Amino acid sequence: MSISIRKEKDGLYRGYVFFYDKNHKRRGKSAGKFKRKKDALDATRDLEKELDTSNINLLEISFADYYQRWYETYKKYGLAEVTSKRYRTFSKAIRDHFKDKMLKDVKRSDYQQFINWYGKNHSLSSVSKLNGAIRACVEYAIDDDIIRKDFTTRVKLVYNKNHERAVEYLNNNELKKFKDALVANINPRSTGRYMILTAIYTGMRKSEIQALTWSDIDFLHSTISITKSWDDTKKEFKDTKTANSRRVVPVPRELLNYLQQLKFNGSTMVFQNALGNIPTSPSLKKQINSILDDAEVPPKNNFSFHSLRHVHVAYLISKGVDIYAISKRLGHSDITITLKVYSYLIDEYKAKNDKQIIRELGAL
Repeated sequence: MSISIRKEKDGLYRGYVFFYDKNHKRRGKSAGKFKRKKDALDATRDLEKELDTSNINLLEISFADYYQRWYETYKKYGLAEVTSKRYRTFSKAIRDHFKDKMLKDVKRSDYQQFINWYGKNHSLSSVSKLNGAIRACVEYAIDDDIIRKDFTTRVKLVYNKNHERAVEYLNNNELKKFKDALVANINPRSTGRYMILTAIYTGMRKSEIQALTWSDIDFLHSTISITKSWDDTKKEFKDTKTANSRRVVPVPRELLNYLQQLKFNGSTMVFQNALGNIPTSPSLKKQINSILDDAEVPPKNNFSFHSLRHVHVAYLISKGVDIYAISKRLGHSDITITLKVYSYLIDEYKAKNDKQIIRELGAL
């Protein structure tokens, strides 16, 4: 169930409540017209409560309908479009597999069969995200007294290894060549290379770099403040990915010296180019490939702008930087996220550390 407030041609505000009937058809009911938006919102919320109690028997709701209701009530608002689309994709998968099966009738074995079915054509990352969303939904179902047990516990995640994309990054030698080739042809009229250099030095996400304004850069204390991100589709600012993504990142003076070259553009946006645009993924990918060619680094099929975040982490780990400090620098809410996402890098350097440990112990 969801609500919507619309301003109509006569200047009045009309409130709507949308819900799904027993045949899974989306319906809408008007709460009337009002001069003030606040009055329309209050009346619409009252209507939502009325419909919620009169039209829905949660004990007889299907798994698919409850998930949709949970998404529209608790998750829909404030999500980035890409995240919202993922939740809707999961909703379709649940409906395709479970059909009209009642939520209260779903057993752990049913859910494992669902994971087995979904995992045949999806990567571990996709299955993990699906499972995470459903686990959160099921917690609400328990609080709503629809079910008593969490049927997602102790379920084995099944996935298709052929759908796994190998993470590609640059080793330290390749990174040095890449950076040298990048700055050799850097030009203030084309801001893409400056964005790539910023990613190497900071590990920031693309949307965070795109959103940088000059007020975010402290040239005196050599820091960059991440307070917002950029919506490529709407061409406007949006919130950071999470609250923890808001952070202040110390940066080397060398990066700031390069960024200083862009000050001439007269825009409040750091990376607005001569055409008044901020480079997007296709343009950045093209420039990255060009730099890789110039640096004579072997081709990397899956290397993208986001790969530079992995490059940043790989370099810091290779230099012995504490993983907790790296996690904070990346804007992760929990160090376990860093350990999970970059476990392949940590395992890679573990062998080197093991040898160092043995050498140090042998010196006792």
